[in-house]
Amino acid sequence: MTGLRIDRRQLLRGAGAVGAAGLAFQGHKAAAKPNVVVVLIDDLARRELGCYGNTFNETPHMDRLAADGIRFTNGYTAAPVCSPTRASIMTGQWPARTGITEYLGPDGDNFLPASHTTLPETLRGAGYRTGLIGKWHLTETYTGDVRTRPGNPWSHGFDEVIASEQKYIAGGDYWWPYFMLPDLPQRKPDEYLVDRLNLEAVDFISRAHQAGTPFFLYLAHYATHVTLDAPQALIDKYAAKPGGTNPKLAAMLEVIDDGVGAIRAKLTELGIAGNTVILLLSDNGGDSGVATSTPLRGAKATLYEGGVRVPMIAYHPQGAGGRVVDTPFSTVDFMPTILDTAGVARPPAQQLDGASFAGLLTGGAAPARDSLFWFYPHWHNPGAPTASVRRGRYKLLRYLHDGRTELFDLVADPGETTDLAAQQPAQVQSLNAALDAHLRDVDLIPPAPTPANFPGLVLEEEFSGGLGSWSILSPAPENRPGSVQASNGLLTVSAGGSPAFALFRSTTPVTDSPAAVILTQRSHPTSGALFAGLVQDAQNYLLAVYNHKLRRAGYDVRVNGVLMTQRITQLDQKISYPGPNARLACVLHRDELTGYAIAAGGTWQYLFTVDFGRWLPPSALSQFRYGFGTRVDGGNVTLERFAVRRR
Repeated sequence: MTGLRIDRRQLLRGAGAVGAAGLAFQGHKAAAKPNVVVVLIDDLARRELGCYGNTFNETPHMDRLAADGIRFTNGYTAAPVCSPTRASIMTGQWPARTGITEYLGPDGDNFLPASHTTLPETLRGAGYRTGLIGKWHLTETYTGDVRTRPGNPWSHGFDEVIASEQKYIAGGDYWWPYFMLPDLPQRKPDEYLVDRLNLEAVDFISRAHQAGTPFFLYLAHYATHVTLDAPQALIDKYAAKPGGTNPKLAAMLEVIDDGVGAIRAKLTELGIAGNTVILLLSDNGGDSGVATSTPLRGAKATLYEGGVRVPMIAYHPQGAGGRVVDTPFSTVDFMPTILDTAGVARPPAQQLDGASFAGLLTGGAAPARDSLFWFYPHWHNPGAPTASVRRGRYKLLRYLHDGRTELFDLVADPGETTDLAAQQPAQVQSLNAALDAHLRDVDLIPPAPTPANFPGLVLEEEFSGGLGSWSILSPAPENRPGSVQASNGLLTVSAGGSPAFALFRSTTPVTDSPAAVILTQRSHPTSGALFAGLVQDAQNYLLAVYNHKLRRAGYDVRVNGVLMTQRITQLDQKISYPGPNARLACVLHRDELTGYAIAAGGTWQYLFTVDFGRWLPPSALSQFRYGFGTRVDGGNVTLERFAVRRR
């Protein structure tokens, strides 16, 4: 057991004092701007807290916080994974509006741009001292000076940044020395990261109070992200306790809970508990490999309730305790709620998508709420590319790759066990229209490459008069285009005795976006793949890829001979694209390449979106031409049309 921890019984007694003293702002503090503490827990399922019905895990301080304040039964994150949720808290915007819809990995260029005015930036401008302790995860750049990396927390208004990752977070890192925090010195022997963050939070509160300024503390735990770990004595405690399934998770939660108690005890000690607002939540649903979200359906990385409906607690000393609120409250609401609670003006140039719950926190009614939206265009186990909307009691979920929709009554069926889409077509139509309007509003991915969506014809090749205006290239490793023949409306590429890879580059330059590049084939190769997209030469291209035999999709991006290729393996065998007359499309939209596929007689199926800006800036595309290609490992493939259309 690490020496950082505070005696649990002492904290429980201190929490009682907070509950008694924190019913109203006191004396001269009534006129002071309130302090704000946000505690964000990583990957915690809603059912893991005692106040949400768990009888195995011990979370008395968080349960007491709910008893003193508000427990939301419909608390939502704006995304089913961490980075976009964090972006929504910082900006008050839908994640798609920030351009961050997936967790940010170690090898990209995506980050929260400084063009977004953030919550800490706005509060700091109003005289608040702002502090981030723990996980940021809103920059993908992990090289160079951390203070100058794009999207770093200092650039978004934090005065103090403590124990925030310098290297990619990866699969858990809970004991000093921390691989993701190589410059963080040890403060105590056998230091456990959750304890360390708790200690830093208490110290920040003391420093800010001594400075005489209101403060905003964003305590973002790395726990309970896998791989789970905790002090062995606590693990042993829960392993010996009957009725549980995950002693490590329970042990981690106890240390997080101790931190909540320590924060409230420090606020009481300093005499500022009656002037401090606390919000506590998880960044998304629980990991399916750690625990179930029963009775909710789904888990992290899905838009079912188990992926986005989380524990969410709000405490305001002027509000009556013990309230249970059913009105949906989302992370997109945090910025307007906190700014209105603090009496701080909203940034004039930034649209806030959330609603303000400031009146509810102080005892008033919940605001009128129209709709909540989610947009998750990614293949990430256990989910698939989806979008959803909740309006009132109904929630519509749409699978982006095949257009299939499901409708649930969340009041009667919170576990989403019964799909009502067939029984309530009018409700489906209404919610689909709302979701379509939202997707147009955030404008993150382009629509399907139909003539209606892309009416302008830029280029059309029907292979009736040879390929005199086309360049035929053959990248490595094949270094041979095979046998190529174009006549009578057909282009045939034959492999012969060894594999061939032929790229066809037009003379038409890439001028603007959105633009759809569409390749139609008459017959598919016995084994091999089709390519559609943008080609500069054999060493530089951006292409959507489909393998007919394997029914596998992905992309190839080659820059200066270096190939960055990715197959979206979760897509394998999940789309219908067999037989003749199938089509592959690459849609260029800003610095994103989106793949679509369609089988004969079917509809376009969304495959994926990849941000190619990490490898090539959009300005470099002036050197590229529209093109397509085929890899033929055996036999031949016949193509019948190539077209480029513009919106």
